[in-house]
Amino acid sequence: METRIEASSAPRSILLIEDDKELCSLMSDFLTPRGFSLHAVHDGARGLARALEGEFDLVILDAMLPLLNGFELLRTVRKRSAIPIIMLTARVAQDDRLTGLNSGADDYITKPFPPEELVARIRAVLRRVGKAEPAESRIISIGDLQLDPRTREVRHHGQNLELTAIECDILDFLMRSAGRTVSRDELTAMLHHRQSTPYERSLDVHVSHLRKKLDDGAGKLIQTVRGIGYMFRCNRSEQ
Repeated sequence: METRIEASSAPRSILLIEDDKELCSLMSDFLTPRGFSLHAVHDGARGLARALEGEFDLVILDAMLPLLNGFELLRTVRKRSAIPIIMLTARVAQDDRLTGLNSGADDYITKPFPPEELVARIRAVLRRVGKAEPAESRIISIGDLQLDPRTREVRHHGQNLELTAIECDILDFLMRSAGRTVSRDELTAMLHHRQSTPYERSLDVHVSHLRKKLDDGAGKLIQTVRGIGYMFRCNRSEQ
């Protein structure tokens, strides 16, 4: 379920991923007159899908969310996007703050918070990251496999691979998450903006086709983690 909140004049759009709907409404009332347009999403799976769409200038993210927690969502988004992210959470422990910042958050604010400070932090983050190079534009290289997100060109052992658009998206996501198990819900949310179901077979078919194109007889690069999802095996480097 989502809440659409718009301002009459909104030069900067914010995705708010927060399951407290009352807080979403209060933040809308405060931020809208100050030149921001908010779109609130109330669970982690839908929040992940919206954060990867590229429609927003900044994400405000809670840590404790249904379906996918905020820290995992943050790490997943950082594999594909440099969108500014501010964590806004009741998790006040120093370890949680360090986890958020080390996972790629641009700022970490604890609840309760002074609203004027939130506005100042939002503006500061937007200024600071204004000229940052998008993470999704960098070439990903793992062993003899290279993927250029800008041209969608994939090369394996020096040869071009012909992939469909959805196969390229899956490979991009898995390569950026190399060494970590990616759940089927994460992949489905990224591809289709919805949760997977036990009867969803299209993802399995696409992964099967992708595996056949990548298989060189030296073993599978994409492993199935039974009951969870998939994992790309190798260490990753980016250019």
